[in-house]
Amino acid sequence: MRYGEATVTVVDPRSYMTYQPFLPEAAAGSISPRHVVVPLRRVLPKAEVLTGRVTTIDQDRKVATIAPLVGEAYELPFDYLVIAMGAVSRTFPIPGLAEQGIGMKGIEESIGLRNHVLEQLDKADSTNDEEIRRKALTFVFIGGGFAGAETIGEVEDMARDAAKYYKNVSREDMRFVLVDAADKILPEVGPKLGQYGKEHLESRGVEIYLSTSMDSCVDGHVVLKNGLEVDSNTIVWTAGVKPNPALARFGLPLGPRGHVDCEPTLQVKGTDYIWAAGDNAQVPDLVGRKAGNENAWCPPNAQHALRQAKVLGDNVISGMRGFPQKDYEHANKGAVAGLGLHKGVAMIVMGKMKIKLKGRLAWYMHRGYHGMAMPTWNRKIRVFADWTLGMFLKREVVSLGAMENPREEFYEAAKPAPVAAASAADKTGAKAKAS
Repeated sequence: MRYGEATVTVVDPRSYMTYQPFLPEAAAGSISPRHVVVPLRRVLPKAEVLTGRVTTIDQDRKVATIAPLVGEAYELPFDYLVIAMGAVSRTFPIPGLAEQGIGMKGIEESIGLRNHVLEQLDKADSTNDEEIRRKALTFVFIGGGFAGAETIGEVEDMARDAAKYYKNVSREDMRFVLVDAADKILPEVGPKLGQYGKEHLESRGVEIYLSTSMDSCVDGHVVLKNGLEVDSNTIVWTAGVKPNPALARFGLPLGPRGHVDCEPTLQVKGTDYIWAAGDNAQVPDLVGRKAGNENAWCPPNAQHALRQAKVLGDNVISGMRGFPQKDYEHANKGAVAGLGLHKGVAMIVMGKMKIKLKGRLAWYMHRGYHGMAMPTWNRKIRVFADWTLGMFLKREVVSLGAMENPREEFYEAAKPAPVAAASAADKTGAKAKAS
């Protein structure tokens, strides 16, 4: 694109982009949380970045309504529109979930989970009440896909390391529970590697319950459909994602699950000035369809999102200049998953051949792939530096739970001191002096 040919405006409620495959490692302290996010204003110096939300889109007038962080909403005109709002946690109306659940879609949740888990160890170490200890040291994870399996693997690893520094807490005191409605975990890497992942987690003491789901978790009392009941302060929800629900307000054609319905060019069906990509887009998988699967769609993962972004950028420019657009076509390169330090599974697709790896080698593949896929060399170097330091230095096991309410201590110190009530003797003495 030539300088001055167009003005690019990015509207996002956050001023940074999160590389979500690294959230489990951030939760375990293997990567600094700041290195998992990319500041938009820094990497897009020639774009206008607005921190706010798009609430409505008027396609006839080509105007978007922006709700900023502060102040009144206003209208922003556009000539071309790109929808890349991503996905949110897919939840269900389960009693207690909204109050007790912890998601894993953002860096804030990842940091919060780490602090929360370490805080539970602090609680258990400082009390003799067995009921409090048992509830604090029971960790329940709902969802056995990539997010669930990777998160429980990383958190269990962290908790095992942290327990070495507590006199009254050991790994044997902890209980890790993984629940999934499907009959297997890690379906993305195939049944054999999924079974290996299951057996590996079980060998580390993780209880895995498949073909079941959670009925309720009111006040931390978890009830599963299979009849199991446990009390836990930590309920992590990783049972899938769904497109951002705000899409329903934009008047765009949506697929059966709420994704924006796109052509293979990533252009929204029925329009010539709107494109979509990533987790909120329903994009035909041309490779799968050529293989005979007429209902193949690109899965919502980083592998496709990063490649779709490049094609989308080229197609927007082609659309502006009146040139033909390119179809998005990408053959699956496989999948990698980390299950904690030095542990993982990987399925690498090379043509018609599938290479299956497990253990340390798969873990290297996981780190290598995602390390190079991390946007910007600035963040790549910082992530690899974190990993390199981790080879020689011990894992940090500090809980910074006060980050959730950083002003609480100052507020208590700044409050006016309470005026002590005068005692009955003081009042009698005062009356005597007055007489």
